[in-house]
Amino acid sequence: METGRLPLFCFFVALIAAFVFTRINVRLIRARIGWFRNVSIGEMHIHHVVFGVVLTMLGGVAGLVVSGVSQGWYAVTAAVFGVGAALVLDEFALILHLHDVYWEEEGRTSVDAVFIAIAITGLLLLGLRPLGWEESDGTVYGTWATAGLIVANLVLAVVTLLKGKIWTGLVGLFVPVLLIFGAFRLARPGSPWAHWFYAPGSRRPAPRKLARAEVREERWRRPVIRAKIAFQEFVSGRHDLPSTRLRSRR
Repeated sequence: METGRLPLFCFFVALIAAFVFTRINVRLIRARIGWFRNVSIGEMHIHHVVFGVVLTMLGGVAGLVVSGVSQGWYAVTAAVFGVGAALVLDEFALILHLHDVYWEEEGRTSVDAVFIAIAITGLLLLGLRPLGWEESDGTVYGTWATAGLIVANLVLAVVTLLKGKIWTGLVGLFVPVLLIFGAFRLARPGSPWAHWFYAPGSRRPAPRKLARAEVREERWRRPVIRAKIAFQEFVSGRHDLPSTRLRSRR
């Protein structure tokens, strides 16, 4: 409360609690256990992202109204916003693909989105500031130095993300030293950067870099990705349905 982060803390707790509750609920629905069933009106299935949109609107607008009135009520509205955000992000893949891919391979995107939201909120709770932002000392030099640092970190973050290093880029927004390693090391195969600068047919093809990137991907990244997927599916359930994208190609 002394740091003024109580609303952010309430958002953080509500986001995690609502995500865990939602995943337990949908797994029980999938297993047809007890009275747990999808919400439907006639033949129309109402996805929980609909309730999430309503709650984020209520929590966001109410928070704007009470933010300067009561810290307690502001924290309550932040919690409502967190519940809504969890419901929306849990079906992020549906919004992205405009198709229900909840239990398909593409549905893991939703879990990634929730994990990213939790990680960024946690870093903000710890008092870290994105892009190395700090208050300038009020002098012209201080202002330009602060602006230059922010722009430099932003450029490094964009390069890191284009190289396919999502977690390095996002965490690097708060720990800028990571962006140096992310931006100057090899890109991941399949990333936009590799497509533009490594692959055959690009402006400046670099087959050796592409080969090294593929070796590193297989040796170091694949085991980490498998461990991440195992943890995600322990928390959120197995995404084991055949991909509709592959079925449509067949």
